[in-house]
Amino acid sequence: MTVRAQIVLLVLVPLAIVAALIAAAIRIPVPEIGRAYVLRVELPQVDAPSRLPAVAGRDGLPLVVIDAGHGGHDPGASGQGYREKTIVLGLAKALRDELEDDGNVRVALTRDDDRYLVHAERVDIARRLEADLFLSIHADSAGDATEVTGASIYTLSNQASSEAAARFAERENATDRLNGIDVGQQSDVVSSILVELSQRRTQEQSDEFSRLIRREAEGTIRFHPQGRRSAALKVLRAPDVPSVLFESGFITNQADAERLASPEGRKRFAEVMARAIRIYFARQQES
Repeated sequence: MTVRAQIVLLVLVPLAIVAALIAAAIRIPVPEIGRAYVLRVELPQVDAPSRLPAVAGRDGLPLVVIDAGHGGHDPGASGQGYREKTIVLGLAKALRDELEDDGNVRVALTRDDDRYLVHAERVDIARRLEADLFLSIHADSAGDATEVTGASIYTLSNQASSEAAARFAERENATDRLNGIDVGQQSDVVSSILVELSQRRTQEQSDEFSRLIRREAEGTIRFHPQGRRSAALKVLRAPDVPSVLFESGFITNQADAERLASPEGRKRFAEVMARAIRIYFARQQES
């Protein structure tokens, strides 16, 4: 047999076998390895609103929404055997219980379990509930610098405030109301000005609340040398809800982490924050 004939056979024989299998309707098995490990996740509908949490307290009282940062697949910072999402949820629940016992305000948590919410959902919950105050609780990390310690209070920076106000005015529809004013019925220019003014007023109220936290915490909660800061934090960008982010301490510091995770530490935090909230609302009623 010539070399050419051998080559022809090498090509034609496999083709003939495949053709015979198809003709006989023989099913070629497909390996099943790996199919059982595919994870299917049902995605939420686009623009579907988040489920609103329950609100505790008597009607007519001012409402504070407490946000425990991170959650679910996002553990936040980790250190000293602790995870941020767990520590801050414990702090949020302790503050909720303290406020409920006082009975002077209404209170709601953005999450009361190990769920993850994106920043926009957290802000949206506060706005849809028409909250009078929004407090987001976190715990900081200093990486390998375990000696870094102390709490910090964040409000929205001036530049981020103006940028957020501009985006908000551009985004909102004709039925939106901001601090009781229907901005949607105004021209784009007037609407932008109204949102900017509202954001400034909201920022002033946020700054006042942050000062009260620092004052009421004196002697009880240890603060970082830079205890009050401002930053472009997404969770603080509601233009009509005074908002503060409280970094409760450094989870990478052994003393901070143990304090925040202990019942005594949570109780001290809740008492301080509840006092600051009560004073803040009392001042708002007087003004």
